[in-house]
Amino acid sequence: MLLLDLLYLLALTVLSPWLLWRAVATGRYRRHLGAKLLGRVPASAPVSAAPAAPAPASTPVPAAPAAPASASAARRQPVAWFHAVSLGEVAVLGTLVPAFRRRHPDYHVVVSSTTDSGLAEAHRRFPDLRVIAFPFDFSWAVAAALDTVRPAVVVLVESELWPNFLAAARRRATPVLVVNARVSPRTFRRLRPVAALARRLILEPVTRFAVQESEYADRLRRLGVPEEKLVVTGSVKYDGATGERDAPATRALASLLAAERVAATGGCVWLAGSTHAPEEAIVLDVFTRLRRRFPELRLLLVPRHPDRFAEVARLVEASGWPFVRRSSVRQPLAEMPPVVLLDTVGELGAAWGLADVGFTGGSLDGYRGGQSMIEPAGYGVPCLFGPHVWNFRDVARRLVEVGGAVVVPDAATLEVELARLIADAGLRARRGAAARELVRRQQGATARTLDVITAVLRTPARRHAA
Repeated sequence: MLLLDLLYLLALTVLSPWLLWRAVATGRYRRHLGAKLLGRVPASAPVSAAPAAPAPASTPVPAAPAAPASASAARRQPVAWFHAVSLGEVAVLGTLVPAFRRRHPDYHVVVSSTTDSGLAEAHRRFPDLRVIAFPFDFSWAVAAALDTVRPAVVVLVESELWPNFLAAARRRATPVLVVNARVSPRTFRRLRPVAALARRLILEPVTRFAVQESEYADRLRRLGVPEEKLVVTGSVKYDGATGERDAPATRALASLLAAERVAATGGCVWLAGSTHAPEEAIVLDVFTRLRRRFPELRLLLVPRHPDRFAEVARLVEASGWPFVRRSSVRQPLAEMPPVVLLDTVGELGAAWGLADVGFTGGSLDGYRGGQSMIEPAGYGVPCLFGPHVWNFRDVARRLVEVGGAVVVPDAATLEVELARLIADAGLRARRGAAARELVRRQQGATARTLDVITAVLRTPARRHAA
């Protein structure tokens, strides 16, 4: 729509100095710029068949064997476009896409992401699929992308509802589903005053919402989404939490970092995952105090955003602790240093398999709403997190209720609770077992989500255009 294009251009003009500074300082926004701005998509795609079995979440999905079909036959095959904003959502696709391909082997699958890290992870997980940059929401860009991909269905993970894209899909009678959907309290508060506008621009064009929890469905209902568009499926992230500590990627990382020797000497590995500023500074201060009491304690520090790896490395160096950056380790270490900075993309899943205790970030500063604690729970890692976890409120509540996790309001409480866990192996085992059992009981969302997608695929196209 012309008005939206003008508003986007105005916002881009106003923000351009900041965006330019961020591009120079962090390297963000520079890659795939032409593809995003113009909606350029490679016209050809691999001809794919359904993979025999899903690969572990921490390893690349092996290339599926090519189907013996001609190029013209491949062009006649329908296309399913799956979109994930960034790393966390791509992890959901790591579970959902292989399952979709097994159920619908006659479909081509195209995967897109918005961020550089998401695209890199998508290429790693889906080497045999066409992976594209999601277009900016300019009318010409989304039209070009949709006309090239020509999807029979678009599946968006969790969010990323852009009005021009949704309107263009609707004009083409292309059904759009939002799966693993969630509506945080903050998002609901922002949308409620403009519910009528939001309903028209971004909610009505969506064919189905497969939501994680009934609470999210209720919020969508209150925003005006009709009941027939809402299905509660649970979270696919539970299905992706395999919790296999003996998985090849975890074993390889353990060998590379000499993590097995820590357990042999009675030590513990504390993994602080998906951290944001100022959480790294808090974690390092707590580690310094705990290390005096527990000399064999090790810290695995995993910042959420790759563009902060260098910044966090300087912070660790300033702390005075001997450390290594995972990206620099080429041969197995003789001994695991006190601190390991995991500055690689896609290894957090394997790293949780090395942890004895955990902390999930984005939860202490009150701005980000927390990061997922499902993966460590799947490994049986007793986890701690701050009070600001509205993005995963139901997961956090359930883990705390079963005794698999503890909420820590500040650094002092974080230190106290970590000390209890480090000193008591029995407590660690009981909490870890409770967390793992909760994950096991919540699994099954992938099959329910596929049922929703399949039902939409069987609906005549004219109904999607209505």
